[in-house]
Amino acid sequence: MLGKTRAFLRDVWILTKPYWQSEEKWKSGALLAVIVGLHLGTVYLSVLFNTWNKLFYNALEAKDFHAFVHQFIRFGFLATAFIVVAVYRVYLRQMLEIRWRRWLTERFVGGWLGDRAYYRLQLSGDDRTDNPDQRISDDIGAFIGQTLVLSLGFMESVVTLASFAVILWGLSGTLHVAGLAIPGYMLWVAVVYAILGTWLTHIIGRPLIMLNYRQQQYEADFRFSLVRLRENAEGVALYGGEGEEARSFTERFAHVVHNWWDIMRRQKRLTWFSAGYSQVAIVFPFIVAAPRYFSGALQLGGLMQTASAFGQVQGALSWFVEAYTGLAAWKATVDRLTGFEHSLARVTGAAGGRLDRGHTDAGRDIVIDGLDVQLPDGTALLRDIRLTLPPGSRTLISGPSGCGKSTLFRAISGLWPYCHGRVSIPAGDRVLFLPQKPYLPIDTLRRVVAYPDSADSYDEATITEVLRTCGLEGLVARLDESQHWSQILSLGEQQRLAIARALLLRPHWLFLDEATSSLDEASEADLYRLLTERLGETAIVSIAHRPTLGVFHRDRIDFANNGGEPGYRLIAPSPAE
Repeated sequence: MLGKTRAFLRDVWILTKPYWQSEEKWKSGALLAVIVGLHLGTVYLSVLFNTWNKLFYNALEAKDFHAFVHQFIRFGFLATAFIVVAVYRVYLRQMLEIRWRRWLTERFVGGWLGDRAYYRLQLSGDDRTDNPDQRISDDIGAFIGQTLVLSLGFMESVVTLASFAVILWGLSGTLHVAGLAIPGYMLWVAVVYAILGTWLTHIIGRPLIMLNYRQQQYEADFRFSLVRLRENAEGVALYGGEGEEARSFTERFAHVVHNWWDIMRRQKRLTWFSAGYSQVAIVFPFIVAAPRYFSGALQLGGLMQTASAFGQVQGALSWFVEAYTGLAAWKATVDRLTGFEHSLARVTGAAGGRLDRGHTDAGRDIVIDGLDVQLPDGTALLRDIRLTLPPGSRTLISGPSGCGKSTLFRAISGLWPYCHGRVSIPAGDRVLFLPQKPYLPIDTLRRVVAYPDSADSYDEATITEVLRTCGLEGLVARLDESQHWSQILSLGEQQRLAIARALLLRPHWLFLDEATSSLDEASEADLYRLLTERLGETAIVSIAHRPTLGVFHRDRIDFANNGGEPGYRLIAPSPAE
């Protein structure tokens, strides 16, 4: 148990440390210091209220009207100060939360996007990286909020305990039991009461940690399935797949409901105990202090002050009891974030495997030498690929489906980690890959065409011209319209837009992976004619199944079986047909 606690606190420190060592540390450190000061101010006000209890109830017992009025006015000042402190400690804590969340979100997004980890995580099949969108959008905010609330609450409880333990010790007097004198006996009673409550709370509530972890996972899975339907609405509608989608939603939501019932049942048990524990704590100090009151050793004000101090000590010692549900949720959140961060570090460290990929000033060719490519399970896909692509060349790659043509492109781009060999790309040359289904961000059409460059890099006339040239005249008037374009445009229109993007970006090397397969042969030929005319100095490498594209390429490369060995190899370039 102690080892698990240490491991958990180490994970918390790993998540927390970078921010407090960043460029934000001075401003946020000052903000945190003010927040801590306000929490300490709350404890100080609680001590003043404790003293006020004694004076106020003594005034009532003595029927001293002037003292009653004086304490009533004093209460007004104390209450006003308490309200001001309560408001600003929440406000400033929220300010610190959003600053920390902004920084940590940027860090996680950078790690997710950096070195294409987002892609490699999908290939890894690691169940610790489910729903990275939820971990970034929800878990980071939850972690920061929970960390601040729990840590500040714990600190306040410790200071409260230190402050009121002294007060309670002095108020308790000495209890004589069977000839044994027990000084400060009420303090010891509060300690025993809180320890017993903490132990029972942990026994009852421990399963909530895993249940909360699973609930976050099931909720994210269900939400993601809904998003998938929205993004693939046309495909589902054409298949008539509503029944199957409904079955999938019902199945995923059943996990949410079943786990929620488990949380409810466990939470009910914990609430039975914690509510009973809290209610008993209200009268318990009066019962323990009653003998001294009825013996005349305490006035009414002293009794109320003692009960208040006992409540503060017992409450501080029972922080674990009250915070257990929050601690369970916090533990689940930390586990999800650290699991995500460890997976990012793992795939980043393994990125590229044994592939020697780099930029060189030695020549102007792309050189692929001794490239072997495997599937994620280790199965050989391509063997000993040796290929030289000169600048301005036109090369058509063909072969049976599944032989590794697209994976070869991924290896050249540095995207595929399961390979080794050498890939050299001329330094400073821009390489652009056009997949079969283009990526169109949800943004203005102007930015979509220029992606991944900034739209400000190109004037409107140039963007308009490439759209018209590629047969997208109807979109010219919608340049500043922001839409989910992949749901609005047909796949053929999306491929036309991708060709327009290539004409706009003018790369040195253009790799097309069946990038015009959704167009009819005549339209496909028109677009290839545009590419060869407009990008005369660009090397074009195409994967295609249609033999009609041969006229736009000078060389042809085919895949063939590797002589009975696992994987495929490339046949030496030959003139395109």
